[in-house]
Amino acid sequence: MQILFALCVAICIFMSFKSVIVVCFQKNFLSFETVVMITYLYLSLLIGFGMIYLILIQSQVHVLFEAGVPVSGGYFHNLGTAIYFSAVTLFSVGYGDVVPVGYGRLLAIAEALIGYILPAVFVARTVIGIEKQ
Repeated sequence: MQILFALCVAICIFMSFKSVIVVCFQKNFLSFETVVMITYLYLSLLIGFGMIYLILIQSQVHVLFEAGVPVSGGYFHNLGTAIYFSAVTLFSVGYGDVVPVGYGRLLAIAEALIGYILPAVFVARTVIGIEKQ
């Protein structure tokens, strides 16, 4: 059941990318719609990766350590930690208070890579659009 939920989360993340790609190929790239779509993409990435971390934590797979011990506790504590770690990983290098281990490292690398590439793609696409005009 949890694998099915994780697969659904991954499909939602993919569909978010697809929506942004459609907007990227419009003539007027730098528009309010584009900013809204990119905001939605970031939110879906943040929540999507957070849910994947949460699924793994709830499945007793150690992917995140907090203060040197595996993240454990109630559902809402785990949810908060997973979303927090996802946000910090997506938007920066992290603070070091929550650390990925095992499969969590691979997920964190993928999330950080996406978080670093998106702004570069947005700027490059904007510059290309301005040069064409």
